[in-house]
Amino acid sequence: MAVTIGLMTLIVLLVVGLPVALALAVSGAVGLYMVGGAGILIGIIGTTPLSSIQSYELATVPMFILMANFIIASGVSDDMFNAAKTWMGRTPGGLAHATAITGALFGAISGSSTAAAATLSSTSIPGMLKQGYSPKLATGVAAISGTLAMLIPPSVAMILYALLADLSVGKMLIAGVIPGLLVTATIMITVLILVWLNPEHAPRAERYSLKEKILSLRNAWTFIALFMMVTVTIYTGIATPTEASAFGAFGAFLLALRKRPPAKVYWDALVNTAMTSCMIAFIIVGALIFGYFLTMTQTTQSLITSLSTSGIPNWGILLMVLLLYLVLGCFMDMVAMLILTIPVVYPLMTSLGYDPIWLAVVTIVMGEIGMVTPPLGLNVFVISKYTNMPVAEVFKGSFPHVIAHLVAVALLVIFPELVTWLPNTMK
Repeated sequence: MAVTIGLMTLIVLLVVGLPVALALAVSGAVGLYMVGGAGILIGIIGTTPLSSIQSYELATVPMFILMANFIIASGVSDDMFNAAKTWMGRTPGGLAHATAITGALFGAISGSSTAAAATLSSTSIPGMLKQGYSPKLATGVAAISGTLAMLIPPSVAMILYALLADLSVGKMLIAGVIPGLLVTATIMITVLILVWLNPEHAPRAERYSLKEKILSLRNAWTFIALFMMVTVTIYTGIATPTEASAFGAFGAFLLALRKRPPAKVYWDALVNTAMTSCMIAFIIVGALIFGYFLTMTQTTQSLITSLSTSGIPNWGILLMVLLLYLVLGCFMDMVAMLILTIPVVYPLMTSLGYDPIWLAVVTIVMGEIGMVTPPLGLNVFVISKYTNMPVAEVFKGSFPHVIAHLVAVALLVIFPELVTWLPNTMK
């Protein structure tokens, strides 16, 4: 009875629009009171906030968010897009390919999907439309490319998954490199197919000389330096993820200094970082309260036992979990989705023998697909807001990429070494 009431309370609070953090905390508190009484409830609420946010690794979250805000202020995304555009000039749909590459590069130094989508809206979509690209192709590729920030390190989603599942943050971040490259290639192949099927989607490719290509890299070196400062230091063990995040934030600050923006830009970056970090910390607190409720009621253990004795094959359970993430990704953001599901899905899937890091990457990719899928694909609404284009048109442009991403997920399922090989080579 307590489990039913707790879950129903959570669903009702989410449906009426209460913030996820409060919905988790309130429903968890209701369930704890029914199971253990006021004494247990007061004890957990009194100790959870401090114990949940004093983790050393959690400091990586505000650092990477601050890094993303400084990157936006530095304007390095424009340099990356111009370089990618020049090098992809002769390829059919060159600007669309440049958008995918820029999304991957921006994701590698920001970790924020919505920030990546907003940045691509201002840097790539106007250029594509001006060159005669179809609105559906332009907005669709920008929407799906923005999701790469949730997979390619540094990724806030990957960090939160590692913290909630008690996994290595460094290995989790590095595990996203090869899948990130695979998904980027998937986007570019999809663009090639779309342009081949309908040449009106994109104008004739533009040529650039070798000199122009080399000169375009003159301003893009900053990205390479920042990427080395973060990802390579984590992989080689030179720095912990927390230290690397601090290096990255400082490097992004130096990049922003080159543009000499007004002091308000730095203040806004700090304020936005504080607000976003507090929101994430609040969600973690609420999730842990709800998690204590699930633990006390043995909900997760009962689910594992039921499925283990149900006769459903492991691949069938995996398919159900992947569909769950696809559906949830349509209705909520990645952070909320992971925090809601990890306490139940993670122990279930690991009990079936699935690799935990592989599971994290695959579920995050499924969540990415949800971010461009109706009815509430967040990246689609971001693109629509910044470009003033109808949401339906952006969804139509994203649909081919959704199909292509499902193929990429199938490859990750069939060949799990695409995820596990690189983190297993870490020192």
